[in-house]
Amino acid sequence: MRMKKMETKFRCNCPFTTALDILGDKWMLVIVKQMLMENKQTFKDFTESDEGIATNILTTKLKQLEAFGIITKTKLPNNNKSNIYLLTEKGLAMTPIIVELGVWSDNHLRDFNPNIVNEGGIELLRRDKAEFTRVVEQQYREKLATIATTGLF
Repeated sequence: MRMKKMETKFRCNCPFTTALDILGDKWMLVIVKQMLMENKQTFKDFTESDEGIATNILTTKLKQLEAFGIITKTKLPNNNKSNIYLLTEKGLAMTPIIVELGVWSDNHLRDFNPNIVNEGGIELLRRDKAEFTRVVEQQYREKLATIATTGLF
């Protein structure tokens, strides 16, 4: 099912500002990052995350991401009450943006938040962000392939 195009007021015709009009909200990139790197895919998954997004805001943001074609929503085959949210190619194309934000944060915000994660994939991110990006995208595509073989979409 294809959603109708979302009516959005853009501040101007600048491509950077247009992207920020959609993604500049504090939750939009967090949700995409959670899907991409933390395997979040159900409403419950998002509500149980460390970021603590309110359910009414989450509902709105998921609808917006779907309307802009960044995610898709489908029913779980074994549970018709639950939806599963997945990144589209358009959403997956945001991987380098998410990675660059992580690099910038790692390099410039540790003085403000010394508790920023310092283990796991962060070493690969520091050493080779292109490889880190490739690995993240590959893992997500493998997840999509696995889901596709189960007949979810």
